[in-house]
Amino acid sequence: MTTTTETTAVSAVDPTMINQKRNWKEKIGKPIVGWIIAATYLFPVYWMINTSFKTGRDMFATPPQLYPHEPYTGSYEAAIYGNYGVWQALTNSVIISLSVLALTLLIAVPASYAVARMRGKITTSMMVMLTVVQLLPAIAISIPMFVMFRQLDLINNYISIIIADISVTLPFAVILLRPYFKMFPYEVEEAARLDGLTTIGTIVRVIIPTIRPGLIMISSFAFLMAWGEFTFALTLSTDQAIQPLTVALNRLIGQYGTNWNDLMAVATIIALPVLVIFVVLQKYIVAGLAGGATKG
Repeated sequence: MTTTTETTAVSAVDPTMINQKRNWKEKIGKPIVGWIIAATYLFPVYWMINTSFKTGRDMFATPPQLYPHEPYTGSYEAAIYGNYGVWQALTNSVIISLSVLALTLLIAVPASYAVARMRGKITTSMMVMLTVVQLLPAIAISIPMFVMFRQLDLINNYISIIIADISVTLPFAVILLRPYFKMFPYEVEEAARLDGLTTIGTIVRVIIPTIRPGLIMISSFAFLMAWGEFTFALTLSTDQAIQPLTVALNRLIGQYGTNWNDLMAVATIIALPVLVIFVVLQKYIVAGLAGGATKG
């Protein structure tokens, strides 16, 4: 009798109610959690921009102002037209970042192809070495690089900063590009060679067009890693004429006081290219990361 009653109670549960609960979790629950996580990560960015539009008095108001009641643009005027050297630092950052991007792709594409086509334990050893290089902190290799570049008379030179940045971006690029080349059908390469293409011609005209998401993803990260790099730039350059924006930002921190609104204005200028790149290229970046993680 008890079993019959339990069976009747279970069968009396409306399946539509279960489906409605599941739909609520899918349509409302997960988006809410996603928005909360996104807001948590983006709040420091909002507060940086918020502070850049405040006066010195408003920054330390009690209670804190969640938005500038009287927006103040003097910090941006001071950053752009003042004595902080932002324009020169911005030019230096563009030169360094674009050079790192171009050279990383130029070296990483053939290197990734070669590693992908290699067989045996040597491939595993090379990947382990590249991963170990990625794990080394920049401060651990900045001093040896300083000694080496000083002997080569390359301190206060774009070349030393670019080479140092490439030492970080290149292993990253090879690790993520290798799966794309590894999964490319070898039969297609043989067909291209039968048509008269060389190895380089096959890579440029046949393989690269098919791995465009991976290349865009690598280009974006190489540019952003060079754009935000600080340790190498500070160690290898003492001349403000070649220092990038990240070092210029450090100059705004004074020994006896800091103009936080000016500092946040320069930080906002530094962050703008990062935000633009992720907004414009997010589809390719996500596709590139997903492809590199699942292939090979």
